[in-house]
Amino acid sequence: MLRVAETGDTAQRIEAVHKRYDIDPKQVRLVRAPYRICPLGAHIDHQLGTVTAMAIDRAVWLAFAPTPADRRVRLTSRSFAGDVDFALDAVPDRVDGDWGNFPRGAVRALQAAGHDLRCGIVGVTDGGLAEGGLSSSAAIGVAYLLALQAANGLVVAADDNIRLDQAIENGYLGLRNGILDPAAILLSRRDQLTVIDCKSMTHEVVPAGTALLPFRVLIAFSGLRQALVSTDYNRRVGECQQAATALLAASGRVGTQARLGHITQDEYDAHAGVLTGPPSRRAAHVFGEMARVRDGVAAWRRGDTAELGRLMTASGHSSIHNYECGAPPLIDLYDILRTTDGVYGARFSGAGFRGCCVALVAPDAAVDAVASVRRRYARARPELAAEAPVFLCDSDDGARLVAQ
Repeated sequence: MLRVAETGDTAQRIEAVHKRYDIDPKQVRLVRAPYRICPLGAHIDHQLGTVTAMAIDRAVWLAFAPTPADRRVRLTSRSFAGDVDFALDAVPDRVDGDWGNFPRGAVRALQAAGHDLRCGIVGVTDGGLAEGGLSSSAAIGVAYLLALQAANGLVVAADDNIRLDQAIENGYLGLRNGILDPAAILLSRRDQLTVIDCKSMTHEVVPAGTALLPFRVLIAFSGLRQALVSTDYNRRVGECQQAATALLAASGRVGTQARLGHITQDEYDAHAGVLTGPPSRRAAHVFGEMARVRDGVAAWRRGDTAELGRLMTASGHSSIHNYECGAPPLIDLYDILRTTDGVYGARFSGAGFRGCCVALVAPDAAVDAVASVRRRYARARPELAAEAPVFLCDSDDGARLVAQ
């Protein structure tokens, strides 16, 4: 059963490690890695576009303790069944559907980057928003990276941790995603918009314009739980690369990495006619979304809430019709949200093959909006509604070690 609220508090998390592994509570440390939303920038990070993000006040927690005499990682979860136990010197290969893939991937990523892990950890994780759309996989990956680094006295820059988390997902899990998720989770700051240039690997944290109307973040889950790597996510990435290859050839450029972010708007306008079928639609989405991100950041800076919301909703429309990524229940949720009173704008949160939708909503209309969305979705999808919570949250700071 998916849990909306963060479970437990600091003392309970420390006590869980003490009881499970007989560890002195004074040795226990905590990592908090938040989930994230992406107001604009759907499916363009892997094409080296610019994306936007916010961390939210729901998170994955990892209470852990170093074990200097034991070069093993031993973990249990308050959200998922089974234990994890492996040696730092013999990290097993990926196992489909196993939550232990994330700590194993974190160890391998650190070792491949040349970090000497001499000390294992024991720990207990919790965080119940794992059905997709809020980047739970990147959040837990970041949490394990930070815990292993702290246990081994490693100081690793945020930019390097972004690449390490991407190595977990690309190299160990086989998901062809970009840097949006770990960058959002590591770099975000409360009440600001994180703008991430995935080509230059740079970012800016942008304060809102003074005229921006207050908003709350509404998350509406679909009840779909299919694993992302078994969807068409990777196929869509491949179609974007097909489009990039054709456009580069038409522009007379060879030897350039086949990503749409390497193609200028002028080149796309001049040669879009060479594209047909799915690659044509994927390119239309990517270039349209790049423009929406640019315009959306400008709207955020000047405080134009209505325009920011309009662009979010347009992003959702393009995700459905050009990127063709929306599962029918997600499309139902999107349609419900965009026609709900008080909602400034809405789109899929995440890939759109499962998980949830996100909306920005006026605070004075937020509670009624939640009730309306629940009621309408229950009518549209009664078979999913019982496992499809709708809730409100706010922006928050990025991942960090938390003092006891």
